[in-house]
Amino acid sequence: MKRDEFAEMRAFLEVSKQRSFTRAAGKLGVTPSALSHTVKALESRLGVRLLSRTTRDVAPTLAGERLRAGIEPHFEGIAAQISALGAMRDQPSGHLRIVCTDDSVDIVFRPRLAKFFADYPDISVELIVDNAYSNIVEQQFDAGVRLGESIAKDMIAVRIGPDVAYCVVGSPQYFERHPAPVTPQDLTEHRCINYRLPTSGAVYAWELRDGAREFSVRVEGQFTLNNMGPAVQAALDGVGLAYVPRELVRSYIEAGQLQEVLHQYCPTFQGYHLYYPSRRHLSPAFSAFVEAFRFRTK
Repeated sequence: MKRDEFAEMRAFLEVSKQRSFTRAAGKLGVTPSALSHTVKALESRLGVRLLSRTTRDVAPTLAGERLRAGIEPHFEGIAAQISALGAMRDQPSGHLRIVCTDDSVDIVFRPRLAKFFADYPDISVELIVDNAYSNIVEQQFDAGVRLGESIAKDMIAVRIGPDVAYCVVGSPQYFERHPAPVTPQDLTEHRCINYRLPTSGAVYAWELRDGAREFSVRVEGQFTLNNMGPAVQAALDGVGLAYVPRELVRSYIEAGQLQEVLHQYCPTFQGYHLYYPSRRHLSPAFSAFVEAFRFRTK
């Protein structure tokens, strides 16, 4: 049986069991529309109608009942064998796909991945860097990573890092040519490295704070990027001022390669969180990943 055919059969079985595309989609971790498309593909390939759909109910047709009776025991047997094999393993295993921002790779994952892989040699992790707000359900990610304030309310969120302080930095070479800004208004006289938001396409306005008052400043410059990493390198090269998480540039500040300015105006945001759907069944591998990266105050 081909992989697509297996997926179609599994989708049909879940819908016929739940008698609802919405409930079945929740069990399978996909959208109802995607599930409906999969079942229609199976019906088209077989040339028979398997489900009778009404506004209130979904029920197998005669052909659907026959197919369900024939294949359900085999799927139950496969599930039982997989469960039995899992019980024999001493360590969680599997492949995890996590979508995250480029700066969270350096701030959160890079310091801890080596230990995680040593502790769990049978778990592999794929980090997909995407600064847009990807739909983790539709794109079949196990989880995503965002700052806490950006996570939808219907998701489970687990803090995996401390609060993130932002800062404005420039190279000593840059400040030899331009006097350091003293107030946010002074930024209008500086070459700033802009960041284009991947979701809206707009240029990000730097978020600053004066005591309890929060405000945004639109800056100008010759260079615009859509990732934090290159912005740091551009600041090191003297291209202009960059507005980035302080943890990304802490070592450069301490080494004197970058200078921090407007410190009293720079805000702190909620730390990075790992988020996933509340209906998601947690595999042993994913549970191990969550616990390994859960942020704990010392």
